[in-house]
Amino acid sequence: MNLWLRVLHLIVASFFRARLDPARDVSHLSFRVWPHDLDTSLHMNNGRYWTLMDLGRADLMIRSGLWRSILKHSWLPVVSAGQIRFRREMKLFQPFALETRILTWFEGQIVIEHRLISKAKDGAPVLSAVALVRVGLYDRRAKNFVSVEQMFDEIGIHAPAPPVPPEVEAFLAAEETLKRAA
Repeated sequence: MNLWLRVLHLIVASFFRARLDPARDVSHLSFRVWPHDLDTSLHMNNGRYWTLMDLGRADLMIRSGLWRSILKHSWLPVVSAGQIRFRREMKLFQPFALETRILTWFEGQIVIEHRLISKAKDGAPVLSAVALVRVGLYDRRAKNFVSVEQMFDEIGIHAPAPPVPPEVEAFLAAEETLKRAA
């Protein structure tokens, strides 16, 4: 139930927040670790990180205006791969921020970075987790992924794909290796 409350809050708050250019801007969302986010070790459950990252991607879609095209064309947002690196635990009632940004894109796929940032005792920012996710929009009628160019055209964005950073190359190579092994 708590996820639905967070989704509802995200949707309502998006009407009062600035529009995002998904090719350049970073989504910033603030959260707190609640009791229902904990696992038996009394820190945030590893599955909850992935769930909150869904909200970061939703914020990008909503505030960029892409959600209108998703509804209009009945496109389906799909996560095809993900990799996470946990760095610091997050404990009960700890506030943290989720930063979500697009790193690069190709054909019908986008690579997004999620960073969960908490604070050290002295107030300095601490990277608690970082994840890379490969996503796309699937067109059920055409039975293929929507090109990033078409996605961006729908919201009036025209930008070249940024160069692929080394960590993204490694992520995509590992995902391709896993795909061939399965």
